[in-house]
Amino acid sequence: MAHDKMPATPEAATQAASTETPAPASTSRRRFLTGSAAAVGAGAAAAVGFPSIAVAQTTTLRFQSTWPNQDIFHEFASDYVRIVNEMSGGRLRLNLLPAGAVVGALQLQDAVISGALDGGHGVTAYWYGKHKAFSLFGTPPPFGWDAHQFLAWYWTGGGKELYAELLEMLELPLVGYQTGPMPTQALGWFKEPITSADDLRGLKYRTVGLAADLMNEFGAAVTIMGGGDIVPAMDRGLLDGAEFNNPSSDRLLGFPDVSKTWMLRSYHQDCEAFEVMFNKRKHDDLPEEFQAILEYAAKAASSEMYWKAMERYPRDLNAMREEQGVQTYITPDSVLQAQLDAWDAVIERESSNEFFKKVVDHQREYCERVVGYHLEHTTPKEPAYQHFYGKSPTDTSTLL
Repeated sequence: MAHDKMPATPEAATQAASTETPAPASTSRRRFLTGSAAAVGAGAAAAVGFPSIAVAQTTTLRFQSTWPNQDIFHEFASDYVRIVNEMSGGRLRLNLLPAGAVVGALQLQDAVISGALDGGHGVTAYWYGKHKAFSLFGTPPPFGWDAHQFLAWYWTGGGKELYAELLEMLELPLVGYQTGPMPTQALGWFKEPITSADDLRGLKYRTVGLAADLMNEFGAAVTIMGGGDIVPAMDRGLLDGAEFNNPSSDRLLGFPDVSKTWMLRSYHQDCEAFEVMFNKRKHDDLPEEFQAILEYAAKAASSEMYWKAMERYPRDLNAMREEQGVQTYITPDSVLQAQLDAWDAVIERESSNEFFKKVVDHQREYCERVVGYHLEHTTPKEPAYQHFYGKSPTDTSTLL
């Protein structure tokens, strides 16, 4: 989108009061009164005009998501933008654009760094080509935690500081916040059900981040691409299988049009979170009040996103089954165990990098303590579900 089409940002203006020379005695009464009125007007503008104009100022930031316009993820980005705009009373305004408006999804970080965009909404796994540790802050290994616990690690367990260290180490002028807990993702969409790990060998498969390394351990041919490109690639036969994220996104992006087989449950992206990022210079030039709004809006949007997801995801899953003929299958335990074994290999290999090892060791220690507490103190949910509804949660899916 061309910059001349973006909403203009009003600039603060000041008006200096001019010094009036007293009119000579021969000046007419009318001229005297006219001059006096002008002088009063100028003086009033100098006295009260500047504060009035400053309050009316609006700072507008160009903010793009990595998601297609029709994806619920773009809606989540829009919710963050709305919260920022409302919290600031309109004085700070994010102008939201979908993926491709300025740059493609996988080019968002570079665009924010260069200043072509002021900020954006995406996932850190998209940047793991610059350093594998980026994926640890987006789609970490499955140490038993869920996405809420992952975000707890980020905000209160030391993850935020480690992420800032990564950006500083790579000399990337960015400020980033993790937001929006994502539930476990499905293994993906396929032509036929996956019955064993051997079925993944040689498969042309789409995923992102460390999950790409994980699937390579199975001998899959992995392609990394943005969400809007996946369904067209499957339709043309460029992919044999793919995952994106959730029932609402996958339905809106058109996955049921190219596949009727959806494998639920996987350890490749057992939990995930979004990232909100800003150009550091642009961020640091903002008043501290605005900086605080950008951060606290990420926390507020995080809860709102999850609440919305819990309402929408089950409805879209049922609609795909009942209206579009999608068959869902539970990924076999043997495949899940093979994924855990593959994670061992990926973690060991990537831990040769000192910073990667520092982060993954920090996450492992956190999960041993926090997940251990959670598992010990939390009552199992499935027996209660079966008691009150007389069925298993998996009754609508096929067990392989």
